[in-house]
Amino acid sequence: MQMTDVRIVGEPLPGMPWEEKPAGCIDPVWRFSKNPIIGRHAVACANSVFNSAVVPFQGVFAGVFRVDDRARNMRLHAGRSANGIDWKIENDPIEWIVPDGVEPPEYGYDPRVCRIGESYYVSWCSGFRGPAVALGKTSDFERFEMIENAMLPFNRNGVLFPKKIKDDYLLLSRPSDPGHTPFGEIFISRSRNLTDWGRHRFVMSGTQPWESTKIGAGPIPIETTAGWLLFYHGVLTSCNGFVYHFGAALLDANEPWKLLKRTRRYLLSPQAEYECIGDVPNVVFPCAALADSETGRIAVYYGAADTVVCLAFTTLGDVLDWMD
Repeated sequence: MQMTDVRIVGEPLPGMPWEEKPAGCIDPVWRFSKNPIIGRHAVACANSVFNSAVVPFQGVFAGVFRVDDRARNMRLHAGRSANGIDWKIENDPIEWIVPDGVEPPEYGYDPRVCRIGESYYVSWCSGFRGPAVALGKTSDFERFEMIENAMLPFNRNGVLFPKKIKDDYLLLSRPSDPGHTPFGEIFISRSRNLTDWGRHRFVMSGTQPWESTKIGAGPIPIETTAGWLLFYHGVLTSCNGFVYHFGAALLDANEPWKLLKRTRRYLLSPQAEYECIGDVPNVVFPCAALADSETGRIAVYYGAADTVVCLAFTTLGDVLDWMD
């Protein structure tokens, strides 16, 4: 299949946020001119709001947001928006309904939200004797039920696929350690019931300098006619600490642990002031993406400097052209 023939699979999303590429821009991804779209004090209790997840919901948009409060507790909050840009985030954190016998989360950060059928599944880094991947679900973004701690500690960046493949749910993750992990590769696990996970497979590791320290899955993979488009973050260790970029990979449609193509050069790196200055400097961290099957447009939500939420834009064609 020629890359020029590749299309996004799914429903059109004509109301998604969009801004045309600036004149003279030669980059595959461009920043929204009104970044950041969510400031660090968008919630009354907040020290910062960042690394958050957004999905289309009933003709508008809903999301789950990482809010670090002024005691520096890491909590998840629900939010809604008519246009995907102007957000109303609840002041109170999500109260998870926890099944009997399941250890409740100690904290929550870096969520992803994935629609499968009529339910919206939340995966996040949950305190479970250390950082681990937890799963929950909602149908209305008001009542949230925890399913289970899907992965043992220590693990981060749990990302579901938006449909079953060969009767299996699939979950990307990055095994790690209890600290600010100085290593990491992407793995995939399979489950028939969203509770029991196994048949783990290696997916990819960092190969270029910008991703030489560690990598981790970003937004929910986007289905295309050539395979699954996965945005991911890659980290370089500089003399001034970690630098977070993001790139993209194309995974096999039926066996997504098989890597088909990837970007040799990053798609976006921290260069704007709001990406370089904040609680954690030099971070762009993608957590959500909206995609329009009619136009190939993609809007990526990313955390900047662990402080605010921003938007960047690209197209399927721009990303595929950038890949080796």
